[in-house]
Amino acid sequence: MNDKLIMENYLLILKSDVEVFVHGTLESSNPDVRNTLKKGLDMIMQAQADTYDTMTEHGWYTVNNVKANVINQTISNIESGN
Repeated sequence: MNDKLIMENYLLILKSDVEVFVHGTLESSNPDVRNTLKKGLDMIMQAQADTYDTMTEHGWYTVNNVKANVINQTISNIESGN
């Protein structure tokens, strides 16, 4: 297993963890539990950001910029109901 694959798997795990912590935070009726889950969510999101940064630094995660005209066309389609 290479470093890129390890980081990809770790990023997927973090994304799954975010979902669990978001739902737990939203559904918690106890303020102490809610605050604990929110702190955990913040930690996971920071780990995700750090992992993303490391992956982009190594060229393992690339993002393609969308051209402004494509964004504007998408917005027009949404506004017109298409």
